[in-house]
This record gives sequence, structure tokens and C-alpha cells, in this order.
Amino acid sequence: MQKRALIVEGGGMRGIFASGVLDAFMDENYLPYDFAIGVSAGASNLVGYLANAPQRSFNVITTMATDKAFFNPIRFVKGGNLVDVKWLWETSIARYPIDREKLFTNIPMYAAVTNIDTGHADYHRIKPDTLSNVLEATTALPIAYREMPCFSGGCYTDGGIADSIPVRKAYRLGARDITVVLSHPLSYKKQTIKYPWLVKTLFSQHPNIAKSMMVRAKNYNESLEFIKNPPNDLTIRVIAPPEQFAVKRLTMNNDILNKGYLMGKQAGLAHIENRV
Repeated sequence: MQKRALIVEGGGMRGIFASGVLDAFMDENYLPYDFAIGVSAGASNLVGYLANAPQRSFNVITTMATDKAFFNPIRFVKGGNLVDVKWLWETSIARYPIDREKLFTNIPMYAAVTNIDTGHADYHRIKPDTLSNVLEATTALPIAYREMPCFSGGCYTDGGIADSIPVRKAYRLGARDITVVLSHPLSYKKQTIKYPWLVKTLFSQHPNIAKSMMVRAKNYNESLEFIKNPPNDLTIRVIAPPEQFAVKRLTMNNDILNKGYLMGKQAGLAHIENRV
């Protein structure tokens, strides 16, 4: 039997779209996958989905990710974090608890993280003893979040640096039917970094992270090309925001976020109807 996989991209507040898609899936008890891989905010969204917690991700994004305790430019200027992903994860678990038994007895879930020594993506299976560490690491935006979480013998930063859309990883794991939830319209192409010298300076202590940042756009666009032109033995189903999707990485306006969420719900329901 062919393996089916679900991939959820990150993208900061753009994750509101995926939260809508996954809420639509939960509304219809739709979970036809053998495993899932999330990146950054996409991993957080998947935790809510696999724990069967409708609207959890929506609530976290709209009530907590908009909070100054999470996003604080003044704190950043003073040497602190621009975004405090550890606070977001720990406080969200307290405020919006998840059914851990349901999460860990569901399909296997992996999260992509970027190894600061190699600059390459590692894919950690979500387990009870690693959940908090992995979620912090996969969302640990470099520069914006000054810590680099260390666990399981390595130190890590945001998974989106090395592998924003891990469709090729899912294929290597045996998936031959992949559903991917994107954070940009399908027409999007990532632009190469304008100031490579600045990246090299900022990551002078971690040269392989700098190298990964330099080829990030190339890797991202190659993943999109893989999605649009998959191997003959692979079916890829894409759920992407419409062209008028207005949410940006750091959008804090709840009206715009609500519209993005509803776009996700509509897209999720349309996907289910097309599959049935």
C-alpha cells in the first residue's frame, strides 16, 4: 500500500492559513495520512491537528502571537528576542492544553530543524520527551530568536532555513501520495538574498548556517519545482492560499488574520470535496 504524507509549511503568521485548512480537516474527521512533517509554524499547526484540538492554532496565533510578550521590537533593540518562541510554546500549552495521548498515538509526526553545525536539515520525530525542544527549535528564527536550542546531541535553528517544504524528504521516506499545505500562493518564488556579505557577518560564528541561508531560495524554488513536476510514481496535492492572501510573516492585524483563516477553511473543505 502506498504511503500518504501531509506536509505543512511554516511562515510565521502566514500559518493562519494552514490552521484554517487543518480545522476544516478536523471538522470532517479527515485524517487519511500515514505520517506528517511540519516546519516552523507548520509543526505547531500539526500538533493541534494530530491532537484533534480544533481552533487551538487559530487561538494561539490570534491571541498569543500578537502579544508583546511574543513579538517585541523594543526588547530586540535592547538585546532580547524579537520573537520569543519558547514563551509562545510554553504559555500556549498552559493556556490551550493538548491531549498528549491522542497526539502520540496518532500518525508519526516529524519536524524539520536546521543543524547549526552542518547547516543541513534534520528531521526529528515528535515524542513525549522531545516535544517542547523540537517545537522550540523548528520555530527558532535566527537573529529574531537569539537562543539556539540544543538537544539529542545537536544545536538547532529554524527548520525553514534548510528545508522549508520537505516534500523530497517525504518522498525519500516512501510517500507516494503527498498533500502539501503552502503558506504562499502557488505563483510565489523566493528571491535570493540581496546582501550576502551581511549574512556572512551575522553568522560568522556559524558559517554553515550562512551557507544554508545563501542557498535557501534555490532550495525553496527547487521544492516548488518538485511539487509542480513530481516523479512519475508520485501524486502531489497542493493546498495554497489564493493570490489575494494578504497575511505576511509578521502581520498582527486580526481582521487580516481572520480573513486568512477563513481562506484556509474554504481551501481545506474544497480539498476534501475534491478527494471524495
